[in-house]
Amino acid sequence: MTTNDDNSGILYVVATPIGNLEDITLRALRILKEVSLIAAEDTRHTRKLLCAYEITTHLISLHEHNEKEKSSIIIAKIKSGLSAAYVTDAGTPGISDPGYHLVKLAHAENIRVIPVPGASAVITALSVSGFPADNFVFCGFLPAKENKRRKFLEELREEIKTSVFYESPARYLAALRDMYDVLGDREIVVGRELTKIFEEIQSAKISKFLENGIQGKTRGEFTIVVKGKEKETIVVTDEEIENKLLQLWNDKKISLRDAVAEVVQQTGLSRKKVYDLAVKLRS
Repeated sequence: MTTNDDNSGILYVVATPIGNLEDITLRALRILKEVSLIAAEDTRHTRKLLCAYEITTHLISLHEHNEKEKSSIIIAKIKSGLSAAYVTDAGTPGISDPGYHLVKLAHAENIRVIPVPGASAVITALSVSGFPADNFVFCGFLPAKENKRRKFLEELREEIKTSVFYESPARYLAALRDMYDVLGDREIVVGRELTKIFEEIQSAKISKFLENGIQGKTRGEFTIVVKGKEKETIVVTDEEIENKLLQLWNDKKISLRDAVAEVVQQTGLSRKKVYDLAVKLRS
């Protein structure tokens, strides 16, 4: 458990807009004004946000290529009593973005880490997908090489939960082709330029997207939401259930309760239905 040293500052992990500059919380703006320094994935990109809200906090860079080196410097400043915020170019830090090493080091040094939640492309796309989102799989960016990408997708072939991917314009169509070949012609929702002026959110089968292609639109990252594999409906008649129960009683000599449990496991039928038939058969 991470506790704060008396003289240490705080590390705030701050979510920023994924496109529309208005999608930032009042709390995030206050924190960015109050901290002693802001570490940013790209200072040029973040400076546009800070200028829009007249925030003059000192800005330093921390990206995937210098994260380990700069994290140590930032942690040292926080331990000296300064508080810092970390932001990435868009969305929530650490979610397919840098920030992991900085946060891990802060925990190791017993520095308090406070999340300041906000925009996230994965949640934004899920909310408008129309697919079940009570339980989902977030996969980030697919592997760039085709063989690794297809192997990754093969591991999701039987996944019944909704899956979410990020993809670049350069690999968008290739990723869809592999999804079609490996996962089948699933229903998907594709979000492009989410929250921006030219935002597009489209829903269709993978085959439809492949037919239409990218239509010359190569700007912005894509967020692809894939519907999970449909459960196969097993049609079992009452007579077949009774035969299964009789076979279990005669061959395995098991109790009614255990026979019911095994039939439910085999068929996926409701326990009540199987139990009622078992009681009727036994009587």
